[in-house]
Amino acid sequence: MTSKATETTPPNDPTPQQQAMIEVNGVSAADVTASLKAGFSDFLTRPIMSSFFGLFYAVFGILFVWCLVWLGKIWMIIPAMVGFPLVAPFAAAGLYEMSRRLQNGESFSWSDILTVMAQQSKREMGWMAFVTLFVFWVWMYQIRLWLAIILQDVSFSSFDGFLNAVLFTPEGWTFLAIGTCSGAVLSAVLFSVTVVAMPMLLEREIDFVTAMLTSVRVVTENPLVMLTWAAIISVTMLISLAPAFLGLIFALPILGHTTWHLYQKAVPPAKS
Repeated sequence: MTSKATETTPPNDPTPQQQAMIEVNGVSAADVTASLKAGFSDFLTRPIMSSFFGLFYAVFGILFVWCLVWLGKIWMIIPAMVGFPLVAPFAAAGLYEMSRRLQNGESFSWSDILTVMAQQSKREMGWMAFVTLFVFWVWMYQIRLWLAIILQDVSFSSFDGFLNAVLFTPEGWTFLAIGTCSGAVLSAVLFSVTVVAMPMLLEREIDFVTAMLTSVRVVTENPLVMLTWAAIISVTMLISLAPAFLGLIFALPILGHTTWHLYQKAVPPAKS
């Protein structure tokens, strides 16, 4: 009796193998400067569209603060304003796409950019939005915790009263010191996992964990330069909040475009 040999046929949709580690480049101060110039150039190329994203972010911030006042959550205003820039990387998704198309010489319209932004909810960037908002929630929660522990005996029923309690009392100084330190830690963590992860997820079909790990490697392999970039972002965003959030109309798009170009320098192009 003749036995028929069993043939093994590879499946049509094999399970993908573990993704290779993405390479990262060294980044210099000159790269940051060049990226800033390129980001400013992108802003000047499409100023109205770029400013739209900054305006949307600014209006959202104004409405957010107004809601806190309306709800009587006076103590949340300052921490909300300080923590508000934490969600800026996700808000800049449209700016990344604009810079990508400008860099490739592609034409685009409002619908093109808005469509790409809408599609991100079905991709891995949605998980990054969750990570960003979770860190913002932790920031607000720990501020409330420190308020309860340190300023428990201090009463404030108005914004002026809150400022007086924070800025002109020993308890307020302690609160500011601890809040600043804990905020710096949270900001450093979020910056490390998002600085190149957001634009990378927009450009490539990878999982958000790989994107975050790559972002962390960029920061750890270029600590001084990336710390400088983080400081530029922080100072620029905080100054932009001073004139009733309106500075964000210009600051957010320029920083968003710049981030795209810095990502291009920090991470080599994907191999086809």
